[in-house]
Amino acid sequence: MKFPFRPNEDAFYELFTRAAHNLVRGTRLLNELALPGVAVESVSERLTEVEHDSDQITHELFKKINSTFVTPFDREDIYRLGSQLDDVMDHLEAVGNLLYLYGLTQLPSLPREMHELVNVLDQQAKLTAEAMPHLKTMKFLEDYWIECNRLENEGDQAYRMLLVRLFSGEYDALTVLKMKEVADELEAACDAFEHVANTVETIAVKES
Repeated sequence: MKFPFRPNEDAFYELFTRAAHNLVRGTRLLNELALPGVAVESVSERLTEVEHDSDQITHELFKKINSTFVTPFDREDIYRLGSQLDDVMDHLEAVGNLLYLYGLTQLPSLPREMHELVNVLDQQAKLTAEAMPHLKTMKFLEDYWIECNRLENEGDQAYRMLLVRLFSGEYDALTVLKMKEVADELEAACDAFEHVANTVETIAVKES
C-alpha cells in the first residue's frame, strides 16, 4: 500500500477559504458605497470588523503551521499565501476608511473608473473564494489564475483612466490628492489579488 508523503490537513484549506470569503465580504461592502443614501461610517466600520476577522484567521493559520510537523505543502508557501490574502483585505479596508475619512462619498458622484475598479476587485474576490477549496486536490485552478491575471490587467487600465480623469481639471487639487490615495489603494488591491493567484500557481506547479 502506498502512503502519501504529505498529510491531508483540512484545517489549512478551511482557513484559506475563510480568508478568501472575507475578501468577498470586503468587496461587497465597497460596492455598498455606490448606493444612494448609504451610511458610509457604518460601511467603514464593518470593513474594519472584517479586516480584524481576517487578521485572526491569519494568526490561526500561522499558529497551525507552527504546531504541525508535516504540512500539506511547503511551509513557506503557506505563509506566503496566508500573508497575501491578508494584504488584500488590508487594502480593501484602507479604501473604505479613506473614502469615509476624506468625505469623498459626499461628492455628487465618485468617478466611474473608481466603480469599475471596485467591480474588478469584486470579480477577483469571488474567483479567489471559489479557488481556495481546490487547493486540497490541486485541480481546476489554472482557469482561476489566468482569469485573475486578466482582471488585474483590466484593473490597471481602469486605474490609468482614473488618473487621466483626476488630472483633467474636473476636480480641485485637494480632492485630486484624496482620490489619488484611494485610487492607489484600489490598484494595490488588484495587484495583491494577482499575487495570490501567482502563489497558487506556484504551489500547483510544485505539487503536480
